[in-house]
Amino acid sequence: MHPALVTALGYTYPSPGHLETLTEAVENLPRSSARKHLGQFVEAMAGLELGQWEELHTRTLDLSPAFVPYVGHVVWGENYRRGEFMADLKRDMERSGVDLGGELPDHIEPVLRYVALAAEPLSDLLDVLSGAVETMQSTLETAEKKNPYRHLLAATLAVVQDLKTVVIGGVR
Repeated sequence: MHPALVTALGYTYPSPGHLETLTEAVENLPRSSARKHLGQFVEAMAGLELGQWEELHTRTLDLSPAFVPYVGHVVWGENYRRGEFMADLKRDMERSGVDLGGELPDHIEPVLRYVALAAEPLSDLLDVLSGAVETMQSTLETAEKKNPYRHLLAATLAVVQDLKTVVIGGVR
């Protein structure tokens, strides 16, 4: 499974069996920085009951989130440019067969699934993605230094940086 898809699993709302699925997916990744950080995230989640993980997920990503998990919002705020970006992204996600799963197109979870599946991800997205994830990571570190989602954001940044290297190197 592509590292971006495994990382996207970490942002999915936890449910029974989710930890086992995520653990297996992480174990099947090749050794990398992303795998190391995903392993730390899985280890932290393994120490929680499902209800605690659900509460942590909601507190971190949903209701007044510890960081904003929307790439376009992090970069442009509520500016018209975000709307254009989301429209372009949604159109390309549909072409690539990415189901938004009820999220806006610039939410980090469908964005990760998109970059794993798209033959050529939108250049606008690739231009801003690492900076957006770095901002998310910094915001979470400031708000909640010990929040386990910091490991997931570190894995996300590693995946994004690897992706950019692959795309820039012309391998994709």
